[in-house]
Amino acid sequence: MGQQAKIGIVTVSDRASAGVYEDMSGQAIRDTLSDYLVSDWQAEYRLIPDEQPQIEQTLKDLAREGCCLIVTTGGTGPAKRDVTPEATEAVCDRMMPGFGELMRQESLKYVPTAILSRQTAGLRGSCLIINLPGKPKAIRQCLDAVFPAVPYCIDLMEGPYLECNEDVIKPFRPKS
Repeated sequence: MGQQAKIGIVTVSDRASAGVYEDMSGQAIRDTLSDYLVSDWQAEYRLIPDEQPQIEQTLKDLAREGCCLIVTTGGTGPAKRDVTPEATEAVCDRMMPGFGELMRQESLKYVPTAILSRQTAGLRGSCLIINLPGKPKAIRQCLDAVFPAVPYCIDLMEGPYLECNEDVIKPFRPKS
């Protein structure tokens, strides 16, 4: 199976990071990835406030520490303190707009306010960074939509081979 994959899970929330409430969103990402992946992987978890410099530094640190994938939750709405997409764009070499387009399209099936979401994705070195919404139910809906493309994206960046439980999620890899 090859090397163990390191995956960053970053919850961006002023209130959760201050201990006002429990971080259910970060746990939702971990649970979803545990359902998807049969390959060996290790979560690198961070819980930080909605502060752009801190978000940028956390993303840089996780990429430098060898994460092939970083999944963020929170900070993607229109509120003044929602700056996760700006932080992501600031640290990425190239943006992957299709992720945000597909996540919004999927979310629109459930809520008309999906158009207010600004989630995006991009590449920093050989790391894919994906911004997800903050609600645990929306996290699963969005990951179900975009994750089939994630293992192949990581293959193209020469990252670890992510093997999935195909009864749960079927990754797309072109026949060679």
